[in-house]
Amino acid sequence: MDRFRDRIEAGARLSESLAATLGNGAPPVVLGVPRGGVVVAAVVADKLGCELDVLAVEKVGAPWNRELALGAVGEGDALWLDHDLAVRVDDMTLQALIERERLELAEKLASIRRIQPRIELTGRTAIIVDDGVATGSTVRAALMALAAAKPARRVLAVPVGPPETLAALEEIADLVVCPLRPAYFQAVGLWYESFEQVSQRQVEEVFERRRRGERAIDVP
Repeated sequence: MDRFRDRIEAGARLSESLAATLGNGAPPVVLGVPRGGVVVAAVVADKLGCELDVLAVEKVGAPWNRELALGAVGEGDALWLDHDLAVRVDDMTLQALIERERLELAEKLASIRRIQPRIELTGRTAIIVDDGVATGSTVRAALMALAAAKPARRVLAVPVGPPETLAALEEIADLVVCPLRPAYFQAVGLWYESFEQVSQRQVEEVFERRRRGERAIDVP
């Protein structure tokens, strides 16, 4: 099963899958999940001719392993917890972890909102884009946060994810689009030849370029 060269190629392949699935109608709004998801989302938005915004989410990492998600927080009061993991942390510690991630989310979002004002989503098709899903904790929080904006349709679009996670997310989103669904998954980064960290500054640059009327990402 082919891997993606990088997030740019992933966005291009994802946009093809979306174009074939969404059909005609009013242009949707593409919402990138910072940070890596914004790069993929920018390519999708450029290719489909859509507006681009963000839907900020922060993973709540376990105290013993920050990469292990106890859950995630999203804009507003959105919170999703993996209760099987969350019960292993005392209430005070868990609340402190949640508040820390809410503060970080607010700071990152504020820097983006100085460049990109929030786009009204009521009654529109909103496409949440990330660079992949593993457990699905962050996109669950994103879908919960998006519900408050009252879009007509919530679409989740990711380049790669394990079949079992995607099946669970299909029960939450109105539509899930994912071109690569390997049975032997392990981790998102393994399905990219290049999967470098994306900085907050790179995210801001995407929106600065779109504000200037330029392509957000230089696609080869």
